[in-house]
Formats: sequence, structure tokens, C-alpha cells
Amino acid sequence: MITSPTITDQLIQQSIIRSVGNVCHTMLGLEASFTEKTAAASREDLGSCDHVLGCVGFVGDIDGLVYLCIPLEFARSATAHLLGLSPAEVEQQGSDTVNDVIREITNMTVGGFKNTLADAGFPCKLTVPTIIRGDNLSVAAIKSATRHVFLFDCAGHRLVADIQLKLG
Repeated sequence: MITSPTITDQLIQQSIIRSVGNVCHTMLGLEASFTEKTAAASREDLGSCDHVLGCVGFVGDIDGLVYLCIPLEFARSATAHLLGLSPAEVEQQGSDTVNDVIREITNMTVGGFKNTLADAGFPCKLTVPTIIRGDNLSVAAIKSATRHVFLFDCAGHRLVADIQLKLG
């Protein structure tokens, strides 16, 4: 008898911690520390600053979305680092440049997460990354999806990975 693979909370947690950590270390030269898992990101978790949300979905044997909620100040700093720009040059370039960098960071993070799921027996493909900006943002739960929210500290900023999964 062939048994189907199971996706555990531990696999999800290990996968996102590894992926966020790898991207922050490789792309930004920063360490991202996992701080806690919560049922849903609250306003207190996000803080009162403006945020950029990167979102990438995946479809296949498992379907879902991953939202990375990044404070705008951190997004600008990451953009400056990755593109070799000063903060003034990032400001001059405008929001599209910051959006492009966060789109790529989100894509790389979710790609690493998805690859771990595929290695565990859940092959899936990524969707095109999207960006949402604003203050006082919240992500609604997808009906019948299992939600996992992970909080990280990176260079004194709170990063949130909101993962919503459904078996395909």
C-alpha cells in the first residue's frame, strides 16, 4: 500500500524559517531570527508604520499563498543594499523600484518554501508575485485554508510571513 505524504506544522515552520533566513542572509547580508508563530498577524505584530506586502501563490498538489509583510523603512533599506543605492537615490527612484525588489525577495522566499514542499512530496508551481502597499493592512484568511503566521526580527524590523495552505 502506498501512503500519501503528509504536510506537518513542523515541516511548514522549518521550511519558512529556512527560506526567510536564507534570503535575508544571501541577499541582504542580514540574519532573520524567528520570534514566534501566531494564529493571525495582529495590528500589534505589524506595528503602526507603512508596509509593503509581497504575495506569491502556488498551485499543484498543495495550493496556497504566502504574504510577506515588510515595513516600508526596511523595504527601502533592502532596496538600497541590493541595488547599491543611497537612501536618497532610492527615494528618487520611487516606489516602483522598491516594489520590484520586494517582489523579488518574496519570489525567492516563497520559491525556497515551495521547493521544500516539493521535496516532501507536494509538487507545485509558483504564481507571479504581486505587491500591496499601505498602512493598517490585514490579510484575510482564505476559506477552508490552513493558516500559519510566522514572525521574524531582521535588523530590528518585524517581518511577517502569512502562509495559507489547501491540499489540492
